[in-house]
Amino acid sequence: MEGAPPTLVWGTNISVQDVNQAVQRFLRNYREKPTDQEGKYIQLLEQVMEMEEDSLNVNARNILEYDEDLYVKMVRYPLEVLAIFDIVLMDMAVRLRPLWEKHIQVRIFNLKDTVNMRDLNPSDIEKMVSVKGMIIRCSSIIPEIKESFFRCLVCGYSPPPSGVDRGQVEEPTRCGRPECAALNSMALIHNRCRFADKQIVRLQETPDAIPEGETPHTVSLLMHDRLVDAAKPGDRVEITGVFRAMSVRVGPTQRTLKSLFKTYIDCLHLKKSDKGRLQAEDPLERDIQSDNYASFHEGDISPLEQEEQIQKLKALSKLPDIYERLTRSLAPSIWELEDIKKGLLCQLFGGTAKKLKSGASFRGDMNVLMVGDPGTSKSQLLQYVHKLAPRGIYTSGRGSSAVGLTAYVTKDPETGETVLESGALVLSDRGICCIDEFDKMSDNARSMLHEVMEQQTVSVAKSGIIATLNARTSVLACANPSGSRYNPRMSVIDNIQLPPTLLSRFDLIYLVLDKPDEQTDRRLARHLVALHYENPEVQSQQSLDLPTLTAYVTYARQHIHPKLSDEAAEDLISGYVAMRRKGNFPGSSKKVITATPRQLESLIRISEALARIRYSDVVERCDAAEALRLLEVALQQSATDHSTGTIDMDLITTGVSASERTRRASLVMAVRNLISEKMQAGGSTMRLMQLLEELRKESSSELSLQDLRTALTSLASEGVISFQGDGIRRL
Repeated sequence: MEGAPPTLVWGTNISVQDVNQAVQRFLRNYREKPTDQEGKYIQLLEQVMEMEEDSLNVNARNILEYDEDLYVKMVRYPLEVLAIFDIVLMDMAVRLRPLWEKHIQVRIFNLKDTVNMRDLNPSDIEKMVSVKGMIIRCSSIIPEIKESFFRCLVCGYSPPPSGVDRGQVEEPTRCGRPECAALNSMALIHNRCRFADKQIVRLQETPDAIPEGETPHTVSLLMHDRLVDAAKPGDRVEITGVFRAMSVRVGPTQRTLKSLFKTYIDCLHLKKSDKGRLQAEDPLERDIQSDNYASFHEGDISPLEQEEQIQKLKALSKLPDIYERLTRSLAPSIWELEDIKKGLLCQLFGGTAKKLKSGASFRGDMNVLMVGDPGTSKSQLLQYVHKLAPRGIYTSGRGSSAVGLTAYVTKDPETGETVLESGALVLSDRGICCIDEFDKMSDNARSMLHEVMEQQTVSVAKSGIIATLNARTSVLACANPSGSRYNPRMSVIDNIQLPPTLLSRFDLIYLVLDKPDEQTDRRLARHLVALHYENPEVQSQQSLDLPTLTAYVTYARQHIHPKLSDEAAEDLISGYVAMRRKGNFPGSSKKVITATPRQLESLIRISEALARIRYSDVVERCDAAEALRLLEVALQQSATDHSTGTIDMDLITTGVSASERTRRASLVMAVRNLISEKMQAGGSTMRLMQLLEELRKESSSELSLQDLRTALTSLASEGVISFQGDGIRRL
C-alpha cells in the first residue's frame, strides 16, 4: 500500500486514507478531561453495544476541539465523511467484540452554528446544517424498500436479493437459470423484501426567529429508522441533517424534469430544544437520548450527572419552606399576588389522572381563570407560565376561531387527500394552553372548550372524517370584566359575562382587583422602578433559577404520583360538607348551594399537586388544609353574593344567586297584592311610575324601575295584567 496513490473523494482533493486516520484518532483519543483513563467515545461505544442499540451520538463540538480540519470536511462533504465514520466504527466494534454484526450508525449533533430556515441557500445543498424550529405536521409512516427479492413465474427460480441503488430497483429482464431463461418473467415477492421506515415531517420557524412583519417559513424533513415518530407536532426541536435537493417530474407519467428542484433536509439527529420548558411525561421520550433534564445543554448526559441532579432536587424538596420558595421563584418580577402564584404553581405540578376499571376516568389537569382590572399583570403571569409549561400554546381570544382551537380539515399539499390538522388545544396535549382576552372570544369558539375542560377530548365530525382527539390540557385563561373595570356593586357573573356552564369547569377563579391604597401603591411603585435599574435589595430574596425550577417540576410530574391518605380524605370530606353547610342560614327556608361535586374534585386535584410539590407520595393533612384554603380564597373572591356577603355557588353555576331569586319572587308577590287592592278587573289603566311610588312607600328595600319591569313581565305572562308601554291594566 505504501507506493499506491491516495484514494480521493470524487470531485475533491480529500484523501480517504487521511480522513480515515483522522476519524480513528478522534474516536480513540478524544477525552473530555485530561485525567480520563479511556476515550469518551470508546466508553460510549461499549455502552451502545451493551444496550444493543444501532446509533452512536457524536458531539460536533468535540470534533471541532480535537481536529478542526476534520470538522470542516465533515460539514462540507457529509455523505462521504459519515460513510468513513461508519466504517471505522464498525472496525472498532468488531475489535471489541469479534462476533458483532449489527450496523452502528453515527448521529452528529450540536454543530458550531445553527442556520435560520430562511437563510438556507442553494450553496448549502449537500452540506451539513443545523436548524431549529417547531414541528407542525408528521406524515404517516412510509415503508421504503431496501432489498428486493424476485422470483421467476415460469420455473420458480430466485436470484439472491439485490440492493436498491439511488431509490431505483433493478428488475432482472430474464430468468437467471440457463435452462429456463424466460424473458420478463421475474415478479417482486413482497413478503421477502426488506423495508425501512421513513416519514416526512414539516418544520416551521419558531416565533423568535421570524423577522419583523414576516410570516414563518417551513421546510420538509425526511426521518429514517429510529428517528421516525421521535417527535410529535408541537415539539420544539433542533435538527442536524444534510440539506438535499430532489428533482421533480413535470407530470406523473412524463420523464421530463422541471428546472426547479425541491429541497428537504435528510435528518441525522433530533434534539428537543426546550431548555427553559418542562418535559411532558411520555414513555416515548425515553427512546431518544434527548436532554431529559432541562438544565443540561449536552445531548448525552452521563448517568452519574443525572443521579447528582436528582439528589440535588430531592435535597431541595426536603426544605421546610420549599412551597414558599417555589412561589417566589414563579414570575419573580411580578409583585405580591401570592395566592394566585400558588394556584398557578399547583396547575404546573398538576394532580394525578386516574382511570378506573369500569372505564371512567378523572382528569388530573387543573383549569385556572384570572379576571381583573386592566394593568394588574395578568398577561405577564400568563406569558411566564407559557414559557415554563411543556408543549404550551399561547392564543388570544379575538385571534382564535373554533376550528383553530380544536382541529380543522385541509387538503394535504403532498398527496392531495383531506387530512385533519390539529389546532391549539390538541397541540398542547399534556401541556398548558394559555388563552388571553378570554372575554372577547366568539361564542362558538368558547363552546368548543366545554368538552375539552371536562372530558379532555375533542370530537370532530366533518367532511367524512370522524375522530376523537386527545386534548389532555390544562387551560389557563385571562379575562377583563365587561365594561373593562370591575364593578363591586354587581355580582361576579354580571361582571364576567361568561356562560355559567363554562365557569363551573374552572377549578380556581381569581379576581385580581386594583384597589387604591397608599401603602401598597408606594411599595408596588418602588418594586416597578427597581426593575428598571439593578437594585440589590430586590435581587436578594431566595428563589430558584429557571433551569432548576423546570427540572424540579419535570421530575415531580414524571416520577411522583401521590395517593390520598385516610386523614387527608377525612379532612377533605369534612371541609366539603362544611362548605355545603354554609348555605343553610338558621331560621330561613332558602337553601344556597355553596359547593358542588366539581369543587370536591378540584380540592382533591389541588391537594395532590401540593403533595407533588413536596415530592411526597402521600397526600397529608397539611396539603388538604392548604387546598381548602386556596379554594376558599378563590371562591371568596369569585362566588360571594354581594348583597348577603356569603359564598354562593349558585352564582357560578346559574348566574343568579339564591338571595336574588328570593328577592325577585317577593317583589312579584308584592306587585300582585297591590294590583288586586288598587285596581278593578277591566277597569282604568295605571301608570308605571305611580305603581313604583306606591311600592316604594310599602317596601323597606331599594327598588329600581328595571326590577319592577321584570316583575310586571312575569305577571303579564301569567295573564294577571296586560302591560303596554307605560300603562298597566288588570285583566
